[in-house]
Amino acid sequence: MIKMKNLVVGSGFSGATIARKIAEELNQKVVVIDAKPHVGGNSYDYFDSNNICIHKYGTHIFHTNSKLVWNFLAKFTKWYTYQHKVKGLLDGQYVPIPFNLNSLYQIFPACIANNLEKCLIEKFGFNKKVPILELRKTKDEDLTFLAEYIYQKIFLEYTLKQWGMKPEEIDASVSERVPIYISRDDRYFQDRYQGIPLEGYTKLISNMLDHPNIGVELSTSFSKDMEYEKLFYTGSIDEFFEYKFGQLPYRSIKLDFLEFSYDKFQEAAVINYPCNYDFTRIGEYKWFLNSQANKTVVSYEYPEQFELGKNERYYPIIKDENRILYNKYLELTKDIPNIHFLGRLGDYKYYDMDKAIERALILFENM
Repeated sequence: MIKMKNLVVGSGFSGATIARKIAEELNQKVVVIDAKPHVGGNSYDYFDSNNICIHKYGTHIFHTNSKLVWNFLAKFTKWYTYQHKVKGLLDGQYVPIPFNLNSLYQIFPACIANNLEKCLIEKFGFNKKVPILELRKTKDEDLTFLAEYIYQKIFLEYTLKQWGMKPEEIDASVSERVPIYISRDDRYFQDRYQGIPLEGYTKLISNMLDHPNIGVELSTSFSKDMEYEKLFYTGSIDEFFEYKFGQLPYRSIKLDFLEFSYDKFQEAAVINYPCNYDFTRIGEYKWFLNSQANKTVVSYEYPEQFELGKNERYYPIIKDENRILYNKYLELTKDIPNIHFLGRLGDYKYYDMDKAIERALILFENM
């Protein structure tokens, strides 16, 4: 077997970024392998017969405050400047998510909403983001009322469906991803740079991997028999060590795709259903690139526990006990030189796309 100079396992954003940097800046050969039959990992998308870009593994919206990351990706794609908005079904109304001042006035009578807005601004200030668990700690009677309403109507049931746990049982960093926003800004993200690759994520990553020094082998699983000088592993770290200490827990998603003969199925790209149905949300794909078609495609998301060989790893379950297990695997890496773990699965972190790319860029600079 020929010894490879650099082997990258996984062709998602983490793997594609490190491969491109090595190939382009170090002028070294890189082999990228992926067990899937396509590049892109869980960011993979494709254009269907209606010319709608479908995200096979659920909705992906790129956002970042990092000019470094944005400019790096801009070499491989042009952007559709999409600003993401999400709504949630609360008491029969579709209101902005995260819950903000517009949500407040849509749900409550004006006399109650006016008082709650005043209380929020006096306590926290305007244009501030407040985690639900922090809002619940307030001693103010009116804010306690609001906190319990939001907790029950948005966080509790949704978190139980999404994570199989209550908000208090998961790491605060997870619930803080959807804070209460004391603002009139209906956008889901406030990052400086937001958009969708104009030709899709798959084309973007394919362009990243399009270099004379990069070879790509799909439907190819990693084997300990492979020979390499350096390994960049974006798969699950517990799988690499053959589950020596047990499996790291993940949540997965079952997606149900449906096509309708409508111009639009719903009033936002993503609608959350915290207290209704067994699915958590419905994503509608033609919103992302403003696709013009007589039909539309949506996906219903049903969270479930990850089971080896049955479904895909999506979200690491961030809890103290799982960090301890991950750190046991991390200790093993200290005994094996020239192997780098990265990405959501390699680092066991709930990375957004930009953070996965940033992590790979920093790894390259520090090598």
